[in-house]
Amino acid sequence: MNLRTLGQSALNITPIGIGAWAIGGGQWQFAWGPQDDNQSVAAIRAGLDCGINWIDTAAVYGLGHSETVVSRVVRELRIRPYIFTKCSLVWDKSGKISHNLQAASIRREAEASLKRLGIDAIDLYQIHWPALSGRPESESLGSIEEAVRTLAQLKDEGKIRYIGVSNFNSSQVRRALSVAPIATLQPPYSLLAREVESSILPFALEHRIGVIVYSPMASGLLTGAMTQERIARMPEDDWRKHSPNFQEPLLSRNLRLVETLRAVGTRHNATPGEVAIAWTLRNPAVTGAIVGVRSAEQVSGIAGAADIHLNQDEVQAIEHELTLQPA
Repeated sequence: MNLRTLGQSALNITPIGIGAWAIGGGQWQFAWGPQDDNQSVAAIRAGLDCGINWIDTAAVYGLGHSETVVSRVVRELRIRPYIFTKCSLVWDKSGKISHNLQAASIRREAEASLKRLGIDAIDLYQIHWPALSGRPESESLGSIEEAVRTLAQLKDEGKIRYIGVSNFNSSQVRRALSVAPIATLQPPYSLLAREVESSILPFALEHRIGVIVYSPMASGLLTGAMTQERIARMPEDDWRKHSPNFQEPLLSRNLRLVETLRAVGTRHNATPGEVAIAWTLRNPAVTGAIVGVRSAEQVSGIAGAADIHLNQDEVQAIEHELTLQPA
């Protein structure tokens, strides 16, 4: 795959990266249901064999388990991929998740992630959320400024290479930039989540901040493998089962969109999921897309996304589906 420079950093990344949210396994607040660790290891290896050179994870995924699984793969490699992980979401002994931007907490998280991952330095360390999703910042401990100052210190100490933020709006990124250089932004972006197109993506482009988007296939909904029956069979601890996009009236419209992606993909010898990823990569602000994989077989359905170049007629056909009202 061709490499892209991530913002103003020295990181040259492939257009797609391996996402490790789902491989955290089940039985935690934002789980995707049960996951076999051996399949996770095989999936990561398959992605790396295809040429992908970065993995995005987070401490909170599986309450530390995702990072541990990632370490099973990278510790065996002579040349390891870039490792990106995140901080700010912490949990107690009961598994309850809370938000903390205090310096001592950020430092504890960094040390724990380094230990779980088995590496000397984290290539990109990101503040996962500016506050708990849907909650005001006042409910968090610490502040964005305190957290970024701590990350800058960790960078000076050689424990992290670059600082990133995730799920931040433009005013929150400005606050972070007032403390230290911010290399990257990680927002959600897909055909079903386009709000960032008119807000944070132009800001990132203007300020030369690298952007790696997550959920480009809308959490699996646009892969071409999702059906109403499969959704009905999802375990109760899979958060997607209760998401509006996976329920009517939106579900039928979203599945119609998948058929349009499938038709476009046929012309490119590509899967619907690859077309959905390619659609995000065409945005000039986007450097790369994080693609979650749970098995080696799934990698073959995403690896070709970087080679797809959609023409204007194809883009219009895809986006036209989104203007139609749910049935």
